[in-house]
Amino acid sequence: MQRQDSQDAPLFGEDDDHIRRSKLNIRHPLASFFHLFFRSSAILVYLFCDIFSSRFIACMVTIILLLSCDFWTVKNVSGRLLVGLRWWNQVDEDGKSHWVFESKRTNSLNTTSGAESRIFWLGLIVCPIFWVIFVFSAIFSLKIKWLAVVIMGLVLQWANLYGYLRCKVGGQSNLRDMARNYLGVQIFKQAMKNTERP
Repeated sequence: MQRQDSQDAPLFGEDDDHIRRSKLNIRHPLASFFHLFFRSSAILVYLFCDIFSSRFIACMVTIILLLSCDFWTVKNVSGRLLVGLRWWNQVDEDGKSHWVFESKRTNSLNTTSGAESRIFWLGLIVCPIFWVIFVFSAIFSLKIKWLAVVIMGLVLQWANLYGYLRCKVGGQSNLRDMARNYLGVQIFKQAMKNTERP
């Protein structure tokens, strides 16, 4: 597993026009829109497909297409444009698979917008929670035919979430160790506060 810093080259055609619009925090309105559009559309189609169509196959194919478009868009476009992160799998000459987690340098002139970053992370974190709820809902309501669809939604959403969390915290670090260290620090701070009180 690797973590790399990308070059200071413009990303996906960024130019001076994008830098001028950055003062308004509207650098990549299309990327922001499609980052949320495919995710929310897949959820809405799942929720309302029984109302609009009684054909399971048509609904299933529509949801899977929306989920696939979302996965590709988030992984290849919006992650890089909105937060300066990307991840992928690389196979070397020996046939070994290596996961690469890349982060844009923070000292670059093309820093990311705070609003776009919040949109990215909010969409990336909230939507998988819906798919977890849908999995349990399908199990408890015995809608077994929908279980494959919601599991696919969950897997695709969590794959992007996991990949971008690894980019954000560092490709080499283990997320469990990071969470354990964070909890340890919080417990230590709380213990120190309690000992300081008379």
